[in-house]
Amino acid sequence: MLQKIMTGVSSAGMSVKVLGRAGVIKPYSPVVLARLARTLTQWGPGPAGGFASLAIRDPHATGLVDEIGSLTWEQLHRRSNALARALADLGVGEGDGVAIMCRNHRYFLDASIAVAKLGGDAIYLNTAFAGPQLVEVLERDRPTVLVHDEEFAEMVAAADVAHTVLAWTEQGSEPGQSTVESLVAAHDDGDLTAPERHGRTIILTSGTTGTPKGAPRSEAGVDAAVALLSGIPLKQGWRTHVAAPLFHTWGFAHMALAMLLGSTLVLTRRFDPEASLELLAAEECDSFVVIPVMLQRILALPEEVLERHDLTRLEVVASSGSALPGDLAVTWMDRFGDNLYSTYGSTEVAYASIAGPRDLRAAPSSAGHPPYATVVKILDEQGRELPAGEAGRIFVGNGLLFEGYTGGGHKEVVDGLMSTGDVGRFGEDGRLYVEGRDDEMIVSGGENVFPKEVEDCLARHEHVVEAAAVGVDDDDFGKRLKAFVVVDDSSVSEDDLKGWVKQNLARYKVPREIVLLDELPRNSTGKVLKRDLAKRDA
Repeated sequence: MLQKIMTGVSSAGMSVKVLGRAGVIKPYSPVVLARLARTLTQWGPGPAGGFASLAIRDPHATGLVDEIGSLTWEQLHRRSNALARALADLGVGEGDGVAIMCRNHRYFLDASIAVAKLGGDAIYLNTAFAGPQLVEVLERDRPTVLVHDEEFAEMVAAADVAHTVLAWTEQGSEPGQSTVESLVAAHDDGDLTAPERHGRTIILTSGTTGTPKGAPRSEAGVDAAVALLSGIPLKQGWRTHVAAPLFHTWGFAHMALAMLLGSTLVLTRRFDPEASLELLAAEECDSFVVIPVMLQRILALPEEVLERHDLTRLEVVASSGSALPGDLAVTWMDRFGDNLYSTYGSTEVAYASIAGPRDLRAAPSSAGHPPYATVVKILDEQGRELPAGEAGRIFVGNGLLFEGYTGGGHKEVVDGLMSTGDVGRFGEDGRLYVEGRDDEMIVSGGENVFPKEVEDCLARHEHVVEAAAVGVDDDDFGKRLKAFVVVDDSSVSEDDLKGWVKQNLARYKVPREIVLLDELPRNSTGKVLKRDLAKRDA
């Protein structure tokens, strides 16, 4: 019992320290404190209660900036009240699903908050879905309403959904077609009665190896935010450009952090490398939320373009979604300063470890250290913990583990820790190193090879823009490694690249074949679609 009490005291102390450093803990009047307590008790810490609390704490502060303009926290609160009433009229109630297929803009937030206020489940759809993927996911998860941007209208038409609502429109809606704006304008924006059930967030896996799975999770507590803030020094009231898609774990995490930090969310529907630099300066952003390929595209801009943009105000560049390839971390920091933080995790476990500038300077290929309230262990095939230096399966425990796929099935769990599906090790330096997907390792001529090590080696070549490697069948060796590379110099040959790998890695890790491409196929969260590359060998 004493140990439990001491653990609770230690946990509370850590939370106060981290939240105090972030500027979250501040004095409020007794009236405001009473309203905040009542709101969070009734609505919970998710989008319904979190954004409603901002409307109480700082109603006139700018909460969102997008291509239309800006909205205050009070305006977001009232818009979502009106939209919630409209969705209720369309049949959405507690436990019902609402699918959201939107890019980064105000209507994504409007819909997310409104669904939560009804006790419904928000199902976030990937904006890069192909038609068959979209239909399959919607048939599986059966939402009551689908909110989507106009650009996806043709694709959505093939799906069997009772009601659709247009979010972002370019041409104007068809007669009789509801839009978020028309529904908000037509309904009362006064406060609602809290539902008995708190809604869930359903984020889809990347689908790089098959049909995306729905990974639901309930509302996270403050500990989840404290964990990320313990490793990434974000501050209350910052202006944050979220370029990573809001529909996936990393973008959504920063939308959720805004509920605690009161961050102004600066959004654009599409990422453009030069336009993002201009936006960061024009909007005086303090932080930048990205996936690694966005950093690569920025660094690939001409030198004269990079020199035109002053990013000295930028204090945090928060990256996740895939590993930082090669020496990308060092290249970025040499150009823009030591402001890069890389988070490793998965849709199912959310976060697992964070590498800050010091980690990335010392070991650019590392995933850093587990943050507060997160446990990471390396287990063998029998579920036994392995010592530092030995590679095995990565298992994670934290406050954000998902609840099982919506279509059935679950990730393996051992002693309360969930598999990420990756293989890795803890180095003697205490840092986590991720070696690749557990299903990507190939055995070639009796030797184990992980594509990631070869990809990182190729990425360090001065003329390689990006690289990916896959295992393909081989009559003599069972499997062989095949690499796909994008270069910025047409004189670089396959033999040149093989020679580079041979200079830096063991001979058995040299790809038997290297194919030069104009670009690698990626999904909208920046992950390389290796199944598409593997098909090139078929």
